[in-house]
Amino acid sequence: MSAAPESAHAAALALRPAARADLPAVLALLADEERVVDPATLVITEAYEQAFAAIDADPRNEVLVLVEDIDDHGDGGRVVGCLQVTYIPGLGRGGAERALIEAVRVRADRRGSGLGRILMERTIGRARTRGCALVQLTSDKRREDAHRFYDGLGFARSHDGFKLAIQAPSP
Repeated sequence: MSAAPESAHAAALALRPAARADLPAVLALLADEERVVDPATLVITEAYEQAFAAIDADPRNEVLVLVEDIDDHGDGGRVVGCLQVTYIPGLGRGGAERALIEAVRVRADRRGSGLGRILMERTIGRARTRGCALVQLTSDKRREDAHRFYDGLGFARSHDGFKLAIQAPSP
């Protein structure tokens, strides 16, 4: 991973744990990768509320948001990216913790502007500060642009992942 200096624009961005008020913006990013979804059009179901509350209460889970246009105190702003990171203790690698990154999204109209790199590099920095020995993620096999992006960040395609749906999601 290159250690290119961040631009002034990047310095004005904040990566922080999502607050409940960010939930509509996060769900809008997750709703459609190809277009911008207005968070005001989404219904925040009880299942989303419970899932967010469970993540928020778990010290090994975080939904992180990348926010721009924050004020001088680091408040306000617009969510332009998000991801979920789970910190997993393990007996491998000398008992080291690893960070599993999922649900990486950048606003559709902001892709290609460097926000994804900033989001990932700052998240990797958080994992490093926490003492994680490894950061891992999976990516849909059809997402070739994403694979090039992760390759460019220094991720190695070292494993094949497998998933098994054991319950149909609720409508």
